[in-house]
Amino acid sequence: MSQQVPAMFLADSAGLDFLNSLATPVDVPIDWIDDGEGLLAWLGQSGLVSAEVLGAMRERAMPGELDRLAAQARSLREWFRVFVRERKGRGLASADLKELEPLNLLLARDEGFGKIVAHEHEAGGALGFERARRWTSPESLLLPIGEILAKLVCEEDFTHVKACEGPTCTLMFADHTRGHARRWCSMAACGNRAKQAAHRNRVKEQT
Repeated sequence: MSQQVPAMFLADSAGLDFLNSLATPVDVPIDWIDDGEGLLAWLGQSGLVSAEVLGAMRERAMPGELDRLAAQARSLREWFRVFVRERKGRGLASADLKELEPLNLLLARDEGFGKIVAHEHEAGGALGFERARRWTSPESLLLPIGEILAKLVCEEDFTHVKACEGPTCTLMFADHTRGHARRWCSMAACGNRAKQAAHRNRVKEQT
């Protein structure tokens, strides 16, 4: 059953947001891509795939196909989670490439192309170059996910990839703060709970 709770996008990195599509922000684990409809909802909320494409894929899919696709996405997510958790806090090296072969195999399936588009309401010229994709089957919905994972390993400094310090939280994020002092997935969530716990401990010590 797909989740009704809106997905969280707190990681400051699209690739890590995908890993955070399975999370325990408080006490109970939530999987936003636990079935086909959940996957479509997450792709739409993330902005990776347009509502038009998602609607077309929903109509095109055979019975059970989107649920099987969601299972593939979950397998990709958990494989990549291991890669990230083993390497967060340190820089990646060229030797790490051999572990990313499954991701390169996914990216090789892309039927992307470039096109010239009109930018009527933007400064800097009326025309621009844009990347596009042929959505040939529901499986092509995995391609933008592969792309954001590839961008994570190629563009993000893994020394600043962190796990939230909340005792039950499983979220990860890219720390882009000045001084790289971020500790929590969100100050409104785990950060606030940590402050409240610290306050209770101080009161307890004073009594």
